[in-house]
Amino acid sequence: MPAKYIRLANQLKELLLQNTGNGIYKLPSEHALCQQYHVSRQTVRAALRLLSEEGLVEKRQGSGSFSTGHSIAENNIGVILNNADEYTSPALLGDIRAVLRDKGYQIQVYSTCGKIAEERRILQLLKSMPLRGLIAEGTRTSLPTPNLDLYEKLQSRGISLLFLGGYAPNLPESACIKEDNYYGGYLLTKHLIQKGHNRIAGIFKSDDIQGPERYYGFLSALRDFHIPFTDEQSLWYTSSHLTSLEKKSDTGFLTSFLRKNRHLYTAVVCHNDEIAYWLIRELGYARIRVPEDISIVSFDNSYMSDLGPVRITTLSHGEPHMGTVAARTILKMIRGETVSTEALSWRLISKGSDTPPSKNSLLVFGP
Repeated sequence: MPAKYIRLANQLKELLLQNTGNGIYKLPSEHALCQQYHVSRQTVRAALRLLSEEGLVEKRQGSGSFSTGHSIAENNIGVILNNADEYTSPALLGDIRAVLRDKGYQIQVYSTCGKIAEERRILQLLKSMPLRGLIAEGTRTSLPTPNLDLYEKLQSRGISLLFLGGYAPNLPESACIKEDNYYGGYLLTKHLIQKGHNRIAGIFKSDDIQGPERYYGFLSALRDFHIPFTDEQSLWYTSSHLTSLEKKSDTGFLTSFLRKNRHLYTAVVCHNDEIAYWLIRELGYARIRVPEDISIVSFDNSYMSDLGPVRITTLSHGEPHMGTVAARTILKMIRGETVSTEALSWRLISKGSDTPPSKNSLLVFGP
């Protein structure tokens, strides 16, 4: 059951809606509200503070609390994700929903399925909807977006816009909650190097900005530790590859890399836990053991890092999680506070998929 002040805030929203419809904008005094709803003055003040944070009432010194005129129906915040069914999405949405629900907001979730055209359709739909804010995980953010015009129209309506994970290079710089992906790529690669690996491959997603950022950290660590690298050390995959992997278990891009690339590796840095999970499966079919023959590390510290035959050493955000930070930030924006882009740091969670290379661990992928 919601806290008493939240229940009172919801009752006052109904009162505001009724009163403003009759041209009445001033709320009863705190004393009158205590008597009317049989609650303490502390509860009344907490409820009024919550309504103030949501932009529904304002306190005028010496005069009381007044409606700001904002529609009660506009306490909705949109959330656009690349894939609402992706393995990290339930936890992300749960954190966002928990923070916003406590402040009286509802979220409406949309999924682009990684398609620019679907992102445009959703943004066009949102243009005519009552929203206070929008948290948007941009689609294919390593590429310019043709949907700049729609994002600008939403902002011109006074809708607070917060990007999640990254935004397209042709968008004006906007507030964004993201990961420190350069540092993450560097941290994983440094970790492997310090374990004795000097033949390290990388698998990264090319059409989201996280991939190039993680790749840059990966290469920078190799450079700083004076380890030579070649272009063939990295495999790039796209949203289309990922869709085929998730819907059809199509691992062709992984097996092709393993077969065609005849360079010797003792470790692989994977874009995320999902790719690491599928890679370990493919290695298993080839009777290549993890970590005895090859070490695997990744990003996200999701349930998929614990799902396979070996638990995957991975990176975690720690607390607070990205969804919590994003929800708190969009609330600040709605209240008119100045916010800036925040990059969440990573910490290494060692689980056993990484060991020092053995004498027999230099493998040739392919016949």
